Amino acid sequence: PKYIAMSMFNYPSGVGIHIGHAMNYTISDVKSRFKRQQGYESYHPVGWDAFGLPAENYAIKSGVSPQQSMKAIIPGYHKQYKAMGWSKDWSKEIATHEPEYYKWTQWIFSEMYRAGLAYQEPRMQWWCTKCQKVLANEQVIDGKCWRHDAADDPDVAKKEVKQWFFKITDYADELLEATDALDWSDVVKTAQKNWIGKSVGAEVEFTVVAGAESGKRKAESTLTVFTTRPDTLFGATFLVVAPEHDMLDALTTAEQSAAVTSYRKASLKKSEIERQIEGKEKTGVFTGSYAVNPVNGERVPIWVADYVLGGYGTGAIMAVPAHDERDHEFAVKFGLPIVRVVHDEAGDDECYHGEGVLVNSGAFDGVSSAEARELIVQHLEREGKGRAKTTYKLRDWSVSRQRYWGAPIPIVNCPEHGAVLVPDDQLPVELPELDDFAPSGDGRSALARATEWLHTTCPVCGGPAERETDTLDTYICSSWYELRFFDPSNTTQAFDPAIANKWMPIDFYNGGDHATAHLLYVRFVARFFHKLGLLADPEPFKKFLFNG
Repeated sequence: PKYIAMSMFNYPSGVGIHIGHAMNYTISDVKSRFKRQQGYESYHPVGWDAFGLPAENYAIKSGVSPQQSMKAIIPGYHKQYKAMGWSKDWSKEIATHEPEYYKWTQWIFSEMYRAGLAYQEPRMQWWCTKCQKVLANEQVIDGKCWRHDAADDPDVAKKEVKQWFFKITDYADELLEATDALDWSDVVKTAQKNWIGKSVGAEVEFTVVAGAESGKRKAESTLTVFTTRPDTLFGATFLVVAPEHDMLDALTTAEQSAAVTSYRKASLKKSEIERQIEGKEKTGVFTGSYAVNPVNGERVPIWVADYVLGGYGTGAIMAVPAHDERDHEFAVKFGLPIVRVVHDEAGDDECYHGEGVLVNSGAFDGVSSAEARELIVQHLEREGKGRAKTTYKLRDWSVSRQRYWGAPIPIVNCPEHGAVLVPDDQLPVELPELDDFAPSGDGRSALARATEWLHTTCPVCGGPAERETDTLDTYICSSWYELRFFDPSNTTQAFDPAIANKWMPIDFYNGGDHATAHLLYVRFVARFFHKLGLLADPEPFKKFLFNG
């Protein structure tokens, strides 16, 4: 019988392995040796996650191309791996920076595009002027880029950048529903469920009645909020919008303009992770505007605060301080009303967020909170003031980077036909070797200067066109690498389904990182292959051990 044990593969950089690598690959080696001695056909693969920022940054500083770096570094890793005695199958070694590999990474992008799962649109992204690149939320620390945070280093800023995305959100429900059944470390399963963040609730419309600047909004505007607890609507005593909310300017009165502008500027220097830290003291500013609670006609103030995120729900919440911890902290700090609307049998919780019977809720008094959730949503729908809604924290996967050292995105930009896929028989779009690896300075990668490579013809009309200068995120390379390990020399397919289905799913996988990024992406891509009929099992890893 077959058995495959593998660890997350290595990024080759510096002088070689460290003690974390020694632990990581020894765990999977023990598993594969044990099974081999029991008579299994046991496979322990080896490969290199070779694209990425460290090699590019080294190239910019030293003038040594990433291609040369990898040629010098990887042989040293061979020597160290063999000295460790790990039972790797060197006949099937892979490296993601080789055209033989990234041809199929590009093919995956093309398949996603053909399936309607890859698209391009402008988004506000964190932008580092020094690195000349987009940053993820996790890479912004105290308003600066994680790679350089000296006092004289520039602050990062939000900038509108055209990015390519994969529609991982289309798979949110099935990824979530399959998570509990996985034989994975519980900490990883919990992290994935929280990252997907499915919330069932309602959108509620509050009419803005006072304070908004004339000329910046319609005579009567509405502020839409998302809530998972519509049963507590009678207890909403104020609203809170995110600092990046697109109505904030219109909601801000002249008297509050300076305070709101200053607060927003300070808030947008923080990453979303910093803004969500548990126990962080709540901050906020009154906008000067009010809105009407649609179920009781009460006028409630509208505040701006950074604990509300622009990318989740509608970027605005109804605050119910008697039944939500964050809202309670905020209300206590700023002296805002606290109205209990769900009865707590024990009666001693200052902020009660459990189930119960409604009080102070008009015609809904005495109704259980579970039943009231449905009844109040029905009432809002009849009145045209709300609707049932399901939201997710998960966002579509941003797959493009304005960097040199990655797989070129197989797109040609034509003045007449727009973005056009490079035909499969012209893959790979090879990465040209350059002398200058620094970003171009106009938001594009160094590839914008490779004019001979850049200028091409449109596959549709044959007219002059330019290649896409963004490269693929390295997480694309690692989203399918386990499949290439089985069939690394295949020149006609990414992998032979017959061979892959003999070995898949992976029996044992381990690693000390990537609980929500790589491990979600690889599940997404495996499910995509399953829908294409290439994989029998939609889940890539039977067992996963998180040894971090």
